[in-house]
Amino acid sequence: MRKLMFNHQYIAVAGNIASGKTSLVTRLAKENGLQPYYEANDLNPYLTDFYENMNQWSFHSQTFFLIQKFKIHQQLENTKNIALLDRTLYEDAEIFAKRLYVTGKMSARDYALYRDFYLTLRKTLKPPKLMIYLRCPIEELERRIVLRGRPSEQSIPREYLQGLQDLYEEWILDYQESELIVLDSTKPAESEAALCLGLIS
Repeated sequence: MRKLMFNHQYIAVAGNIASGKTSLVTRLAKENGLQPYYEANDLNPYLTDFYENMNQWSFHSQTFFLIQKFKIHQQLENTKNIALLDRTLYEDAEIFAKRLYVTGKMSARDYALYRDFYLTLRKTLKPPKLMIYLRCPIEELERRIVLRGRPSEQSIPREYLQGLQDLYEEWILDYQESELIVLDSTKPAESEAALCLGLIS
């Protein structure tokens, strides 16, 4: 694959839970000698509680992720070469927090505060040079979740995954912050070809 040459920029990889973001970020970083930044799932002290009781812990868990993502974005601002980001701050708010609110698992009061916090932080952020969206069907997401065996994820209901999927498709349809590549993560060969074309165009 051709080396990436976007100085002082970053590429973001977006997608639902278990869509293949981390694997793609790791591969691109290794092949191009770039700096990867990963989502801090294992550091979230609310995550297990959240999956067991979303109504009680939704605000806490989402606020943790929002703060962690903002810290990563701050680091990106000081990165001299191209970096790779595994999920963005935008997704936390536009997909995950929004889903919790519309399904009644985050109160209107908490969501209003969260949204105000998000919009305040967003004003300070630079968008990615390129957004890569990984599309993956629900059945495959469920299979991958079981295979990777993260205890906190094993109780995720299909309804929750489907709701996230629907919001992802709405979000990516209107996405205009940067260049965009949409890949089918169940077809590695086709995805590889599309990614190569997108990165060198």
